Amino acid sequence: MPEDRFRDRHVRFANGSIGQCIEIPSATPLNYHQMVSAHDAMPRVTIDGQLFMPPGVTQRVPVVIVVPGSLGVGPNNLMHAETISNLGFAAFVLDPFGARQVTSTVANQMQFSYAASAYDVMSAARTIAVLPQIDPARIGILGHSRGGTAVLTAAMRRLNTDANDTSPPMRAVFAAYPWCGHQPLDPDVGDTEIRVLIGDQDDWVSPQSAQGYVQAIRLRGGRASIRLVAGAGHSFDRREPVRYVSDAAIGPHAPITYIANDGSLIHPVTGVADASFTDYDMALYALQSGHGGKGAHIGSKGDEPDVFRDDMMSFFQRTLGA
Repeated sequence: MPEDRFRDRHVRFANGSIGQCIEIPSATPLNYHQMVSAHDAMPRVTIDGQLFMPPGVTQRVPVVIVVPGSLGVGPNNLMHAETISNLGFAAFVLDPFGARQVTSTVANQMQFSYAASAYDVMSAARTIAVLPQIDPARIGILGHSRGGTAVLTAAMRRLNTDANDTSPPMRAVFAAYPWCGHQPLDPDVGDTEIRVLIGDQDDWVSPQSAQGYVQAIRLRGGRASIRLVAGAGHSFDRREPVRYVSDAAIGPHAPITYIANDGSLIHPVTGVADASFTDYDMALYALQSGHGGKGAHIGSKGDEPDVFRDDMMSFFQRTLGA
């Protein structure tokens, strides 16, 4: 069990903004099918995070929900939240791990489903949108790595059916170096604008899969863009030297698993959609077909963190500004 939950930490930004704990009613679906087609069967869980309001605010403001990756809430997530706060926006840093008694999914991504990660984002957007200090028409989402996967999935209208009736639309989604091994057959994002930022030397996830995902969204009529950062690897925003993570569970070159409209996973080889398929089944296929492995690099070089920050700021200023 994590000894230090993020909700219990006192976080104060240099501009005076202090984190306020907000609880998020969410769930831990077994798979996408349960999330989309069997809502009542999902085990419920209350997760949480901290909301940072820009000082001196007297009117409703836009918000960016910050979703961490496999290492949980880290210094880079708080750094970006502070940058967002300095723009005059609210920032909500989500902790998907603490309530589930998870410290890291680096070595084992199967501790809870990717569907659960996406549902956390949907639930957070729904909860934060009704706060009186938040402008529900200007909600942005920033996700890193596994969190980047989650924010992309949460933006998919076919997969967001449980939250659509009560949630305002996400205006802007920024996915940082997301794993794109699960993609919906119908990548309809409605009016949400998508931005993906990923290094062309990422050995944890596949830049090519991310390119294909963005192009599929475009072909469906959505607004989506991608930027490949030359020479950058995974987590190039972290402002720490590049290091090798030997126990990282990876499968960047495994065939993409598509998600049917009812949430069923479609086996890459048989083409059969099965409501009982889980992330584990697809991971097992990847291992057996020789596409799974261990070990990847994270960290930054030179001005890569500044490239990340500037791209993120420009995107949210444009999409969430007045």
